[in-house]
Amino acid sequence: MVEMIIVLLVLALANSVYASEDIAPDKTVTYKTVTTEKLGNVELKLHIFTPKNHKLTDKRPAIVFFFGGGWNGGNPNQFYPHSQYLASRGMVAISAEYRVKTQHGTSPQACVQDGKSAIRWVRAHAEELGIDPNMLASGGGSAGGHVAAATATVKNFNEEGEDQNISCQPDALVLFNPVFDNGPEGYGYDRVKEYWQGFSPMHNIDENTPPTIVFLGTKDKLIPTTTAEKYKKIMNDKGGRCDLHLYEGQAHGFFNFKNYEYYTKTVIETDKFLASLGYLEGKPTLRQQDE
Repeated sequence: MVEMIIVLLVLALANSVYASEDIAPDKTVTYKTVTTEKLGNVELKLHIFTPKNHKLTDKRPAIVFFFGGGWNGGNPNQFYPHSQYLASRGMVAISAEYRVKTQHGTSPQACVQDGKSAIRWVRAHAEELGIDPNMLASGGGSAGGHVAAATATVKNFNEEGEDQNISCQPDALVLFNPVFDNGPEGYGYDRVKEYWQGFSPMHNIDENTPPTIVFLGTKDKLIPTTTAEKYKKIMNDKGGRCDLHLYEGQAHGFFNFKNYEYYTKTVIETDKFLASLGYLEGKPTLRQQDE
């Protein structure tokens, strides 16, 4: 009997770790239609998760996530588990599509243009989505962390024809091993060197950069811990808030759902950070495996 219970517990844990394929958004909407040389007209969509009994008359806090993939590939389902959890806590959580090189034949600039478009669209349609346009966070991992950080920091790379009176700057940032230094010693410099000064979030921090939380493994071969520490220092020097969480021995992408231990740890800290800003109430409902 005891052995059977142990087997069931192991199976339950395995299912919880690999259940992301079973997670689906409550709805998808098109936020932008673009023409690409590779595919012609492309509709970019937002994958939206809503709280239980959500009403369009609500004014919920919201977050928009951007997937990682080196500006080359990726899939919005990377942040489905994060979105589902935050929706269970009362937020409207969104995982956004954006153009990438392998699928659309585009450059890193297009990634940022789409990121800005997504934030603008969500803010402009706040009433239709039942969200508070002044409590709109953004997050992402790796290159998606760059896109999120760029929406908050860089001034250019706006989509032509969009209403720039609608701010694309989120009110908070949740960044997982983010690519936020694109300078000569940073990530992707060879691909963006013609315009890196205006493209690199670290080099465009100012006093208006929103409160930020950063998660990084100490064995990340793409993003050194010194980069994150420098980012935090610049933010602090500008009078901003940057909470940095370093995870000993962890490599790039350690936060993903398949690594359930660190997915849980980082999501709990995300919950606490958002609660400190008034986006969430109460304690995290997710529990670490050893609790």
